[in-house]
Amino acid sequence: MKILARGSKNRIKELKEKLQNVACDLVSVDHDDLFSKNIHDFDVIFDLKFDEKSEQLHYFAGLKSIPVFVCAVKQQLAKAQFDFGRKIECHLFGINSLPTFINRSLVEISILNNADYQILDDLMKKFNWEYKVVEDRVGMVTPRIIFMIINEACYTLQEGTATKEDIDISMKLGTNYPFGPFEWANLIGIKHVYETLEAIYQDTHDERYKICPLLKTKYLKGEEF
Repeated sequence: MKILARGSKNRIKELKEKLQNVACDLVSVDHDDLFSKNIHDFDVIFDLKFDEKSEQLHYFAGLKSIPVFVCAVKQQLAKAQFDFGRKIECHLFGINSLPTFINRSLVEISILNNADYQILDDLMKKFNWEYKVVEDRVGMVTPRIIFMIINEACYTLQEGTATKEDIDISMKLGTNYPFGPFEWANLIGIKHVYETLEAIYQDTHDERYKICPLLKTKYLKGEEF
């Protein structure tokens, strides 16, 4: 099986780890477009940076019968299709490929066309991946939960209720999460956390996702916690 993946080095590394038990030839590209590769030669494509440049869809749309997995956290597949304005012939699936979320035991996947479910299931069996089909909505499931927790932690820090270190330690001890909210935000990238929360808020207008001023300031200044 030949797999083409587009993404930053840290995301490609995670994908390689996730595919380590799969018999495949993984080719990766780290630039903005895919002109350097004949994408018709591949059996599966992963665009791990689709949220940053969804115009790449014009490369994939005409790939008949090829499964294409794109990062669809900051936008819906349906919205990407609407903006594209033409027929999509590939089997298009959304995944959460933000940093730290690729090599996980359970993969969240959204589907553009429900008729592609069997194709997805067959491929997941080949990969031996445990997966869960989730609704095609901005934020998927896990990012909504984790990013809302990060946002609430920002409010707690901003109000002076606890220190950043105490909040991180408390979260890891109290929930058995692998990282505290500030530690996790830095690993994911403040940019991704902010932009995802903003996209969810615009989609839902739910006050739970209204961005804390502290998080917004970090995003605007390009700072970490």
